[in-house]
Amino acid sequence: MESAVVEQRDRQTDDRYRAPALDKGLDILELLSEQPRGMTRAEIVKAMGRSASEIYRMLERLVARDYVSRSPEGDRYALTMKLFVLAHRHPPVRRLVARALPLMDAFARAALQSSHLVVPDTEQAIVVAQATCPGNWEFGIRVGTQIALLGTGSGHTLLAFQDPHLTEEALDRWQRDGKDHDMDAMRAELEACRNAGHRIGPSQQIRGVDDISVPIRSPEGHAIAVLTCPYIQRLDGKAQPEIDEVLALLKGVAQDLSLS
Repeated sequence: MESAVVEQRDRQTDDRYRAPALDKGLDILELLSEQPRGMTRAEIVKAMGRSASEIYRMLERLVARDYVSRSPEGDRYALTMKLFVLAHRHPPVRRLVARALPLMDAFARAALQSSHLVVPDTEQAIVVAQATCPGNWEFGIRVGTQIALLGTGSGHTLLAFQDPHLTEEALDRWQRDGKDHDMDAMRAELEACRNAGHRIGPSQQIRGVDDISVPIRSPEGHAIAVLTCPYIQRLDGKAQPEIDEVLALLKGVAQDLSLS
């Protein structure tokens, strides 16, 4: 009897604080979260059992706010990376930085190189931690710096190890927007990065620096962050670890930080 009273009271409370428009939006997001290739509007209408007009209005608002993307043909909808970005902002990022900094400092001492930690931030990425190497020379990037996904080694690594459907959706959108990049060449580079498990290549901003980037992964194997070492080769003959040794050290840090 008591449980029935509690259940009735809970139902009354739910009814009292209902927000139908919000419920519809959340229902759409939850539905699309289970569909890696997206759904057409007709499929969403059928699955939700609602009228086409109310689903259309809600989809348009979700597209406008960048929670949902529309295919180039205009008939298929899928989640963007925005929910992923929101889920990994602030407290989770602070926890990641707190765990990462001691490991990054130890890496800097062993590798004699600096490193920085990058997380996704909508259609860019942001540097959330930086470790300085000992000695007189280093190359570093300031915490809080926003960097491009398309024009940096860290950004390419984030793209390479995201959910492939989200990466492809982003590349298609940038291609439609006329971004100054060869997207076919980009796809080939991202595939090579995935196959290698890391990215090594000349910095796209500073001459003479080789960026070494490795992903920090979620339990599903997707990148939640990237560790990058801007590798500087000394010319004074002073001993330093080679680039393959530095890569192994950086991968060890990334593995310790990845979520199993």
